[in-house]
Amino acid sequence: MARDAKHCPLSPMKNSLLVTAGILLIIQAASCQRVRVVPEVEAYPTESVDLRCQFVDGGNTKLTQVSWIWEPTEGQRDNIAVFHPIYGESFPESPFNGRVRFIQGTLTNPSITISSLKMADAGRYTCEYATYPSGNEQGTTNLVILAKPKNSASPVVVQASTSGKPVVVAQCEAADGKPAASIKWMGEVGGTDNTTSKKGLDGTVTVRSVYLLVPTPEDNGKEVTCMISQRTQDKPQTFPMKLSVEYPPTVSIVGYDNNWYIGRTDAVLTCQATGNPAPANVTWTAMSGRMPDTVQIADNKLIVRKVDEAVNTTFVCEVKNRLGVSKHQVTTVVIEQRKKTAGPSTAGIIGGIIGVVLLLAIVGAAIVLVRKRKQNAENGDGPPKHKPPPPVKTGSSTEMLNKHVTDPVTKELTETQPLSKVYYETSGEPVTDLDACDDDDDNAAGGGAANGGGPAVLEGSIRYADVDDTLNDGALPPYSGAGGHHVDEPPSTTVARGESFVSAAMYV
Repeated sequence: MARDAKHCPLSPMKNSLLVTAGILLIIQAASCQRVRVVPEVEAYPTESVDLRCQFVDGGNTKLTQVSWIWEPTEGQRDNIAVFHPIYGESFPESPFNGRVRFIQGTLTNPSITISSLKMADAGRYTCEYATYPSGNEQGTTNLVILAKPKNSASPVVVQASTSGKPVVVAQCEAADGKPAASIKWMGEVGGTDNTTSKKGLDGTVTVRSVYLLVPTPEDNGKEVTCMISQRTQDKPQTFPMKLSVEYPPTVSIVGYDNNWYIGRTDAVLTCQATGNPAPANVTWTAMSGRMPDTVQIADNKLIVRKVDEAVNTTFVCEVKNRLGVSKHQVTTVVIEQRKKTAGPSTAGIIGGIIGVVLLLAIVGAAIVLVRKRKQNAENGDGPPKHKPPPPVKTGSSTEMLNKHVTDPVTKELTETQPLSKVYYETSGEPVTDLDACDDDDDNAAGGGAANGGGPAVLEGSIRYADVDDTLNDGALPPYSGAGGHHVDEPPSTTVARGESFVSAAMYV
């Protein structure tokens, strides 16, 4: 039974207790850390760096000695500095001889400074105390030596590919940097990149990147950009480059317009050539043999001072560079008379003018319409917003009855004849204005209404209606005659025909 118990696995509860105990031990150890250092320090070659160390909360602990121990990235540990309260400072043989010293030289603060730093100085530096009675206590600082890379970039001169295989057309390098740099390419030529890195003996890294492309003559002069980023740089460094693709020359002759007539002056042919490298010279020849006397050569131009039968030939332009030779030719045909060149179409010009005129007319009409609408809106001339009242007939019999009458003798206005006093019958003989001129004398003697003071009616057609006196607030004033005397009867309502306003009915 006892033997089996030895091989029994721990229960889950026991495992939890062990984990908890381990955590407590770690926390206790951390709380007991009394050697205070900076975990990581960065520095650059040729500069100086301070490595801080301090023993805190010593209490009853007795400090006997402090040492600095260097552990390189690759290699053995070395003591580089020792301080003893009695024997003082000591610097054992090491790569730091003459470059390391204590800042204060005390047990409680044995910080050191290292000058003329090298890339190989990177590593772990441990400040170790010998104490009594607790033994050795230490703290470690990681020294990182940074190196700014030497950046460069350049295009690679290549020849236009005939095999279809990509070649290196540009390269970019970040040399001797720490940490390693990163390189990125940007361009629109459709290439690819390949990046490699190499570590140096001193811990620096050289990063090299190349840009590959199947070069064509069209790629010559196009731009690609290399961008290098690294920890020590404030911002990425960029290198724009223009590709250099070499190719044999190409040539063409321009300037011949099929209108070289006899007597024409200063006809010019131009030899246009491209290539990389650029063609060094241009050679003009004539297929007929000797160059005509009227022809002059000026660099890539052939000038015919005066066209004659001698220039009725074929001219050849030849260019070359170190990659090849290219030729082009043109045959000039001399004609007797000048060809009439087609000028601009008259119909097109007229159509354009008409179009412009129509456009201006449309714009002007639109402006006038807008202004007119605006003025109508400001003057209130818009459509009515309410239904107008029905029309009232003017010149009716009621208006004529209510019209004031002027006495022909006194020239004074008489009362208006009340509408409620009389009514009229229309069964009498109709009256017209056709014979008004014949009855002027009758109207003057017949006692009708003067000056059209009342409506023209026939004698005997007037009737007086019964009047309700309650409708009037007061008695109507008595009638007055021509002399101003009161009369018992109202004046005659007979109206002459000349004063009638109603046309006679016509019977067919």
